[in-house]
Formats: sequence, C-alpha cells, structure tokens
Amino acid sequence: MSFGRLPGPRGARPFHEINVTPLVDIFLVLLVVFVVSAPLMAQRLALALPQAEAPAAAPAVARQVATVEFDAQGRLRLDGEALDEPVLRGRLQALATAQPDTELLLRVDERVPYGRVVALIGAAQAAGLSRIGFVAEPAR
Repeated sequence: MSFGRLPGPRGARPFHEINVTPLVDIFLVLLVVFVVSAPLMAQRLALALPQAEAPAAAPAVARQVATVEFDAQGRLRLDGEALDEPVLRGRLQALATAQPDTELLLRVDERVPYGRVVALIGAAQAAGLSRIGFVAEPAR
C-alpha cells in the first residue's frame, strides 16, 4: 500500500496578483465627491457688515482723507457738508483732480440699500478715486 495522491484533475492555479479595480473605484468616487463639494465650501455669504472688530492701528500715512456720510433718509454729506448727488459727483471729481491718492471713507447707515452704496462707490471710482474704505462701529 502506498500513500500518495490519487490521480485526478488538478484545481485552478492560485492567483498571485492583487485586484485593484475596487480600490480604483473607491478613489474615483472620493475624487468626484471632493470636486463637487470644494466649490460649495468656498462660497460664503456674510452680510452682518455694520459691526467689526477694531484692528490694530496702522501706521499713519500723510494723505488727504475725505469722508462721505450716507444716512438712512438718503442724505449725503461730504466732510460734514450736506450735498445732493450731482454736486457730490462734481466735488469728488475735483478731489480726484487735486490729489489723486485721496482716501475716501464711507460712513453708510446699515439701512441704506446696497445698490445705492454701489452707485456711490461707482461714482467715486468714475471720478478717479481708487482708495475707498468703509467705516464701521466696533462690535459690542
């Protein structure tokens, strides 16, 4: 009696390679998720603009500063003097001609419609003033 293998069909040979197809599928799904979600994470809409933390004081630069105030009733003031829009446009043009690097500070009431503020900024830029800043109340 001999102890050995019985002759018969041999089974399939072992597969010695890793199947990477499921791994590639998972990475493609993750890539699609990140590509779709990245632009959504980048969009922000912060509209609580009237209050801001006061930053550290910047070093003073000798430059002319003009202040435009725009209240809730639609009244405009340039350095404390009440003006209507056409006169304000002329004064802004004169400021830009006299000193082109004049800084324009906007003090706008929070109830003023955004479109009116944009029109005011557009008028200042059309006059030639490119340094425009917003004045806000410190946060409480």
